[in-house]
Amino acid sequence: MSVHSDSGDFSPPTAESTPNQFPKIVGAEIAALTSGKRVAGDFFESFRVGAERVLFGLLDVAGRAETNRAILSAAQNLFRSSGLELFAAADVNESEAMTALSLRLNRAIMEAAVGVHSCPAFIGCYHERFGTLCYTNAGHTPGLLLDSTSIAELTSTGLPLGLFSHATAEAPTVGMEKGAVLLLVSRGVVDGTCAAKKGETQGEEYGLERVKQYLQSQTAPGARMIAESLLKAASEYSCVALVPEDMTALCLVRSA
Repeated sequence: MSVHSDSGDFSPPTAESTPNQFPKIVGAEIAALTSGKRVAGDFFESFRVGAERVLFGLLDVAGRAETNRAILSAAQNLFRSSGLELFAAADVNESEAMTALSLRLNRAIMEAAVGVHSCPAFIGCYHERFGTLCYTNAGHTPGLLLDSTSIAELTSTGLPLGLFSHATAEAPTVGMEKGAVLLLVSRGVVDGTCAAKKGETQGEEYGLERVKQYLQSQTAPGARMIAESLLKAASEYSCVALVPEDMTALCLVRSA
């Protein structure tokens, strides 16, 4: 991990792609990256669950990776197995499937933790043919959906996972027009505080508004470049050595 030196020079860490191969999507692109050494509980995944559907998620399991490894593993295994099961049918009710997946994940996290263990999560299912996104936001940083007219916040639809065994979250569906961009960021991005540098207030958080401003002004082509350039901007703003959590971004772009 790069550090902020006494001379004021700062080299942001290189953003690394997810270790899993994300699926190819007809008329769209999805990518996820993390900045610097992964030390916290960010977990991200995307895979095809049907002929026209792709499931993805960004979860923030509380604690450090070395102490919550069993919880991360349980969440990842259930996310993939139940996702494939619940969304496989062509005529599946996506909202009901999303609610069921959230409930299963919630219980799996509590069982692995042997008790309460907070895990904010944003989970989405993208339909290739319709260009729709069914999602649930369990206490996670709002997703940002940019289209030709505005930028919308996909705010929390329920409590974080891992807190109450029977907690459920709503699962609305939104349309993504051609050229629309969905951007998800971990709390480590918005909570990153400003290092001592000219023109900025030391200690001020990067914040969701700066993420919005970046997204509205972005010209980077494709999902990977959008995520990578955002992480670079957030890393340059904050001294990464002072950031207590990973910086992660997941981006979905509808190109056709």
